[in-house]
Amino acid sequence: MLEELRIRNFAIIDALEVHFTRGLNIITGETGAGKSIMINAVNLILGDRASADLIRSSEDSATVEALFTVSGNPELAKRLAAAGIDDAEDLIIRRTLSKSGKNRIHVNGQTATLAVLASLGEALINICGQHEHQVLLDADRHIDILDEFGGLMRARSEFREQYDVCLALQTKLQTLKGVADDKARSEDYLRFQLREIDEIAPTAGEDAALADEKKVLRNAVGLRERAERCYERLYEREGSIIAELGQVLRDVQEIRQIDTGMALAPDDLEAVRVTLDETALVLRDYLGRIHADPLRLDEIEERLERLGKLKRKYGGVLEEVLARREVLARELDGLASVDEEMTRLAAEIAQRTERLRDEALVLSANRREKARELKEAVEREIRELKMEHARFEVVFREKSAARPDQPLDAFNAKGMDEIEFYLSPNAGEDLKPLNRIASGGELSRIVLGLKKVLAGVGSVGTIVFDEVDSGIGGAVAEIVGEKLRDVARSHQVICITHLPQIACFGDSHYVVSKRIEGERTTTGIARLADEERADEIARMLGGIDITEKTRAHAREMLEEKASPHD
Repeated sequence: MLEELRIRNFAIIDALEVHFTRGLNIITGETGAGKSIMINAVNLILGDRASADLIRSSEDSATVEALFTVSGNPELAKRLAAAGIDDAEDLIIRRTLSKSGKNRIHVNGQTATLAVLASLGEALINICGQHEHQVLLDADRHIDILDEFGGLMRARSEFREQYDVCLALQTKLQTLKGVADDKARSEDYLRFQLREIDEIAPTAGEDAALADEKKVLRNAVGLRERAERCYERLYEREGSIIAELGQVLRDVQEIRQIDTGMALAPDDLEAVRVTLDETALVLRDYLGRIHADPLRLDEIEERLERLGKLKRKYGGVLEEVLARREVLARELDGLASVDEEMTRLAAEIAQRTERLRDEALVLSANRREKARELKEAVEREIRELKMEHARFEVVFREKSAARPDQPLDAFNAKGMDEIEFYLSPNAGEDLKPLNRIASGGELSRIVLGLKKVLAGVGSVGTIVFDEVDSGIGGAVAEIVGEKLRDVARSHQVICITHLPQIACFGDSHYVVSKRIEGERTTTGIARLADEERADEIARMLGGIDITEKTRAHAREMLEEKASPHD
């Protein structure tokens, strides 16, 4: 419930603080005193968009802050968790407006977005004023009201989960159908690309190896000449390095036979000779391989050109060409299985749609049963509100038949029903949609009747009634007061009213007043004590000139309607 509301520099409000109580909180005051401004401030707490025009003249910013007691509100706890805000017994929402445009929202000290605030507001307060009338006139919302009344929201949520699965499958099937329609062209193009790569059949690193071989072939003559010179110098010509080294080795051995102290060891020279022998053999083998081969060079250049074409078309390097080939092969495999997958999906959708239809029929049957209960309850309430001959009806219409290729067209996320509330306010009149029949006073009574019927439903702790007395008076106003007090047994109710017949039912009574201080107008609010309350009721009864008789009448009304809040 709403415990405290603090407003600063908002419209004509300088600084206002009010502490609300459980039960029925009545707010009265002269026309123009600022009651509607308070509702506008509450709407800001609930996530309405703000304008700098709302900031009090000559001030740079305005603040609205509300303290709620929120224990035992599972829906709010879920929304807090979704927003990353810790749950607690108390919830403080603070909204600051700035003429600089730097508006801020804080929830329990954490910065929040307007979307988060709007989500939390839906679980905190329901304002029944002109906006609520618009909701009631919106036929698309009537199914929500019925399902909330009938306790069908969980069943509807379960239905929606299955519906969403079917919808996703149907979307996937439609995508596959689009692929199938284009399958022949796509398959031909994929096969062409795959064939183009496979005909050349590149291998990883092939282009680099060929480039190296090409460089050798282009320089074959020069390479052979150098290799031949090296081989001749090492081994083949008279006085070659190896032959000379052999003579050196023999001379060293003879020296060692005479002078063992010579530091040069024959084994070291032998190792050098063996290495040079191996080097000569390598050069000989190399000479056997290295030849100028114009035909092979042409083959390499042609192969490199074909590989280069693939790289230019399918990737900058050969590895990307090979990767593209794998992708093409997978896509072809996927196309080959499209028909099979479409058949499987169609069968699954048919099975799920049949189960969905069964669930929709059960949900529809439950709705029709609850619609009868809602009809009886609403008619009972509005007849007590002096609409004795009124008839209320929940009209059902099934969605149009689905096309064979779109079986889910027979449903939406809420089931298979389209629902609208109809009313006949007077005897002999046909039932017609609410938005074509109800006057302001009739609509106010229907709103109140529905709220009375729905009083025990939902988790919203506070209901604000603004202009609920529009178009009514006398005996009807007294009955409205009784209904408000009934609603207040299960919810905190804040009611702004101009009628003393309603005001006298309150558990707490607040008066909004406007005063001029210097050259500025400001609004204040005060909770009334018993005698002050009698004076306010007398003012509402008697206008400007309040007599003792009017005060006595006001006290009598308060005593008569006094009833401790359960």
